Amino acid sequence: MTPAPDQIVLPASVHAQNNQAGSLREIEREWRQNRNNLPVALRYARAVFLLGLTEGDLRWYGAAKAALQPWWNATRLPADGHFLRALVKQGFHEFKGGIDDLSAAIAIDPAQPEYWSWRFSLNLLTSNMAAARTDCDAIGQRFGRDEAQACAATLMYRTGQALQAIPVFNRLVDLPDYQGPFTQDWLRYHQGEAYRTAGQYAQAIAVWEKHLQARPNSHLVKLSLTELLNQQGQFAKARRYAESPSPTDALLVQALLASRGLKDGNTQQLADQFESRMNNQALRGESLIERPTMVYLITYGRDNAQGLKLAAENWSAQNEPADAVLLVQAALKANQPRLAEPVLGWMATTGYTDPVLKALTQELQTRLGKS
Repeated sequence: MTPAPDQIVLPASVHAQNNQAGSLREIEREWRQNRNNLPVALRYARAVFLLGLTEGDLRWYGAAKAALQPWWNATRLPADGHFLRALVKQGFHEFKGGIDDLSAAIAIDPAQPEYWSWRFSLNLLTSNMAAARTDCDAIGQRFGRDEAQACAATLMYRTGQALQAIPVFNRLVDLPDYQGPFTQDWLRYHQGEAYRTAGQYAQAIAVWEKHLQARPNSHLVKLSLTELLNQQGQFAKARRYAESPSPTDALLVQALLASRGLKDGNTQQLADQFESRMNNQALRGESLIERPTMVYLITYGRDNAQGLKLAAENWSAQNEPADAVLLVQAALKANQPRLAEPVLGWMATTGYTDPVLKALTQELQTRLGKS
């Protein structure tokens, strides 16, 4: 899975410090004229990476990697070079390499909160909870109470304490220093996730719908909302939010699920469209396991056996709640519960739970004879 846009913990400090000054066209022109100039390449790589993160269009990650290609294997870079390379690496599932680059950036310049925050994110994504807590503590010591509470609240709902996280996010979203659009994208996403994890679905939907009124192009929030609406059987609303002239893969598969739920006559057309995208990715030799593909194969039901194979492989690299749900769903459908047994260990270790995953794992334990 590519963690962005639907899985990365994006710290407020990243976007608070980036005002997207200058047009992308000007930045790209400068890079094309100076491809071997590292500061120019880093400026372009940051711009296109953030664009991909915001819009949910993973092709921008490829553009960021192209900009950094002359330095891709360099052992020594300035701090921002290690940082940008780390972001692109995690986008291509090189999580260990990303964490190593972030550690190098921190060693060179420990005063940058975004370096710490992204390392916290990747440690969380790979379920290195002790390292994530250490980073969160360091963020608090170096950058103050509010930055610390942002990561601490994220840890809360990822370790079975969603109810405790909710009031923390409710306070943070109203702070004057956190009203920038990208900061609000991040905070409102996690605020909604805390409500969702606690089973307070109406509140999660309300948070995300209100945010989309202000930021209609926030892909992270729009996708999370659409997924939850489909899960709750609110297919008409889900279809409305997923509709787009050129939807991302993630929104396209959610539109497909909504169409099936509504029986609106467009389901096969949308399935063919997604199938075509999968085929084109295969022709291009793209090997990343993306969550939309797993949703199509498992939740939609195109090929559960192939979906189970991908879900198990994906779980070996990263452990996000949505990935846990897909792996357990596929294993139960295939009557191969032992393939999802690692999810039980992950839940026991981290403390994470949510109502959907809890119900699935109760069935999993029954099948395994552990109930």
